[in-house]
Amino acid sequence: MPDKPDRNAIEVIGVSKIFGTGEARVAALDNVSVPIRENEFFTLLGPSGCGKTTLLRLIAGFDFPTDGQILLYGNDIAPLPPFKRPVNTVFQNYALFPHMTVAENIGFGLQMLGKPKAEIEARVSQMLKLVKMEALAKRRTSQISGGQQQRVALARALAPQPKVLLLDEPLSALDYKLRKEMQIELKRLQNETGITFIFVTHDQEEALTMSDRIAVMSAGKILQVGTPWDIYDKPAERFVADFIGETNFLTAKIDNVANGKAKATLKSGKTIPATVAEGFTPKGEATIVVRPEHAKAVKGPGELSGTVENIVYFGTDTHILVRLDDGDLFTVRQQNSRSASCGFEEGERIGVSISDDAAQVLKD
Repeated sequence: MPDKPDRNAIEVIGVSKIFGTGEARVAALDNVSVPIRENEFFTLLGPSGCGKTTLLRLIAGFDFPTDGQILLYGNDIAPLPPFKRPVNTVFQNYALFPHMTVAENIGFGLQMLGKPKAEIEARVSQMLKLVKMEALAKRRTSQISGGQQQRVALARALAPQPKVLLLDEPLSALDYKLRKEMQIELKRLQNETGITFIFVTHDQEEALTMSDRIAVMSAGKILQVGTPWDIYDKPAERFVADFIGETNFLTAKIDNVANGKAKATLKSGKTIPATVAEGFTPKGEATIVVRPEHAKAVKGPGELSGTVENIVYFGTDTHILVRLDDGDLFTVRQQNSRSASCGFEEGERIGVSISDDAAQVLKD
């Protein structure tokens, strides 16, 4: 596996993209800046319409920014057309040629670049081995499965050895099991090739599974950039906490803020410790976030109390939905055991215990 260098492959600096004019004016991107490191699996994550695909298209050269710069290894590529950028894109629909064989599809881009026949054959052979498609080299792409087509599209994009590979929701058309398999394959390919991957998705689990770092986007802005652990366990603000995974939000009175810690007094009157984001000093009432797996349903008293409203079995775990005494709904995630049920029943009065490191104060 190649080492992860600490230099930037792509730098997006103050980029805005405006579509339309007057009342029809839409800011798809609003002063976005983000560095993307060499040999990094970097994911742009957010809901539909947040600007992630627009940013990908600007890096690819399919659109041009209204303002700002896009640097590739320090050189401004924003004015360059796509064919002059050492960047390739894998699209959602793969865009393969159905009348060509797997090998012909992989070699097509190299032919367009005027590479010698011997070099094309050697590179195609290398790519077939990389994506484990040697046995299907002579099969037409119309005769192979969706997952195999996805591998061919990746091989074709990787064959010219781009400095950056852009992936626009390439797994969305696959069924769940195949999508999970391809997540592992994509990460393997990125590690083996050492090429910077920039991946666009709205699927939080997909982003957490594959990424070195994630940029969470909303309404044309990047709200937080960090490792999957940072994004999940240390969300910077409410939107990030709500968008990534399942989340419980509680209102608490915050005091004794010092060294990234605070005391949070819940509506129940119970007090729990809470972490505070760097550079943020909450005062008075604030929202705290507690992930469902960081709480525990108990028969006796806890920091919270309420009535079990619903129990949802998910195979690996069970979600216990508790209607708290203040009326809020709180979810507890409990790991399942083969030998016993979750131990609670709908309508039962229970307590909810919150672990000492579970709560974080959020910027609203």
